[in-house]
Parts: sequence; structure tokens; C-alpha cells
Amino acid sequence: MQAAGVAAAGIGAQFRPTPDQFGTFFSASTVGLFLGALIGGRLADGIGRKKVLVASVGVFGFFSLSTALAWDVQSLVWARLFTGVGLGGALPILIALVSESSSVKNQSASVAMVYAATPFGGAIASLISLLIGAPQWRVIFIVGGVLPLLVAPLMAYGMRESPAFQRRGDDTNLRPGSFAAIFAQGRALRTVLLWLSFFLGLLLLYLLLNWLPSLLVSDGLTRMQAAGAQIGFNVGGALAALLIGYLLGGRLRNTGIVITFVVLPVLLVTLAKAPADVGYILAVVFLLGCAVMAAQAFLYAMAPIAYPTSIRGVGVGTAVAAGRIGSIVGPKLGGYLKSAGHGPAQLLMDLLPLVIIGSICALLLAWSTARSK
Repeated sequence: MQAAGVAAAGIGAQFRPTPDQFGTFFSASTVGLFLGALIGGRLADGIGRKKVLVASVGVFGFFSLSTALAWDVQSLVWARLFTGVGLGGALPILIALVSESSSVKNQSASVAMVYAATPFGGAIASLISLLIGAPQWRVIFIVGGVLPLLVAPLMAYGMRESPAFQRRGDDTNLRPGSFAAIFAQGRALRTVLLWLSFFLGLLLLYLLLNWLPSLLVSDGLTRMQAAGAQIGFNVGGALAALLIGYLLGGRLRNTGIVITFVVLPVLLVTLAKAPADVGYILAVVFLLGCAVMAAQAFLYAMAPIAYPTSIRGVGVGTAVAAGRIGSIVGPKLGGYLKSAGHGPAQLLMDLLPLVIIGSICALLLAWSTARSK
């Protein structure tokens, strides 16, 4: 997911893309993710989780490897588009499969803990970019392609199909993969809250992933310190996702949820008002990564339990797709605010109303989900 951003310097030096071409390259995978989430989720409800997941992993591995073989900007864009389709197909199905393979008590915790691997992957991508020179940018996509292609056949051989999908007799009145059904029988409010929470959560996350390093450099940090902060953001997020996963399975579930969504806007303001002290800024960025990724882990944990088995794939898929729209809007919003002359502190404060609304939506989602049990 973050490979394009960390490889950007090397790609820019080799192909000399215009700003518009660079923008198309960055957005191509997100468009693919949006399409893949919608298509993959619906297919998974019809023919099974395992088949579509294995195929999706193979697709994003193949096209990530193809990105490393690109010969011009246009071939880069097409490779990233289809990489995104594979990623988009895999993500909601993986979440549904993990949820359905866990006990009822541990569903949310299992999903959150699996999601914790995502920011670890982001940290590794950033680390690879620090260890190699910009001209070796293709290495990032080779790693991102070879590993999924090795994992896909292992999944095909050793992973079982979702037990819940195999015995989906409790909701045979629902047509598998029905988009209309995710709004029926009292599910409309939870669906809308999921979409809003995912949209605003991914808007914030991708704005920070794309703009935080340059904002920190504008605040006086060196580029190396800003890259280190980005790694800290991801590592902190991974650790927090593991923690929220643990809390979701125990008595401190509600406490963990409330703290996450109350602390998130507080940390945003703290970073905006931070003094010009490198250690202080790095610590706040680390904690902000914790809060942002813990919030994402919670949302991914909530998505599958909001729907019965026959429409779980399409339900999670549409939520992920709503988040992808947010991930497109976020970087563009950051660029608009920056071009309007907003400095780092003002730009972060501009985001505060959106973060508060997203936190309220997520807390309402947690409340409505708890009431329905």
C-alpha cells in the first residue's frame, strides 16, 4: 500500500513524470483498491472466501512484480491499478475469513491483531527505502511481488475455507452478495456509520502518510528525522493495533474503544501546537500513529460482525471501498490546504472537525453494535 510513496524519489529521477502523471500513478492503486473491494467482496459471498482470497493475493503479487519491470510512466500506472485490484479483493475477504474462523468471543480481537501486520509492512517499506539508494526503487516492488506469489500457493494448499461460509444456513433468506441487504433489517444505521468512519479514518491516515514527512521538514526536522518519524508512526500503530485487539477480547473492551477515539483528536492538537523540539515531536508522532492505527483496527474488527455470513463479504467490501474514497480525498485535501498557504500547524488544526466527527461515528457504531448483540 505504501510502496509507491516510498519509491517516488527513484521513480521521479528515472522517468521524470509531470506532477499530473505522478498524481495519476499515486491514485491508480487506490482506484484499483476501490474496485477490487467491491468486486472481491461480492464474489466471496457467492463462491467462497478461500478461492477469491488466493486469487487476489496472486493478482497483487504478480502486478507488484510487474511494477518493477515497468518501462515508462504509463506502464507504471497500469501495473499499480491492477496491483490495487488484487489488494482490494484480498483485504475484505481476509477480514471476513479471520472473523469467521474465530470463536464469537474472539472475533474482534483476531481481526484487530491480524490488521496489526499492515503498519508493520509500511514500516518495512520505509526501512527498505532508507537502506537502498533511490535508483534501486524497483527492489521495493520485487519484495512486494515475490512474497505474495510464494504465499498464495501455500494458502491454496494449507488454508481451509471459512467454516461459517460452509454452513451458511442461518440466513438463506438473504441473496449472497446483495448490496441492498446491507441496508435491510435494521442494518442501515450501522452500514452508514461504518462508511463514514472508514471514509474519515482513511482520509486522516493517508493524508498523514503522504504529507506528514514534508510537514515535519517544514517544522525544522531533517529528512532523515522525518523518515524516522514515519517509521515510528507505523511501528507505534502496529503495537497499538495489537493492544486494541487484546482489549477487544476482554473486560476492558469499552474502555479501550473510548480512550482511542477521545485521544485521537487530542494528539492531533498536541502535534499542531508542539514546540520545535525533535524528541517531543517524534514522541507525539509515535503516539498519533498508535491512535490512528488502533482506530483502524477497531473499524476492521467491527465491519464483519455487522453482517450475517451471506452478505459479510459485500458488507465489508463496501466499507473498505468507502475508506478508499477517503484515502483519495485525504492527500488531495492536504495538497489543497498546503497550496492555500496553510502551514503545518494550521493544516493539522483544519483536520480537527473531521477527526471529531469520525470519532463520534465510531463510538456510535460501537454502541449500536453492542446493543444489537
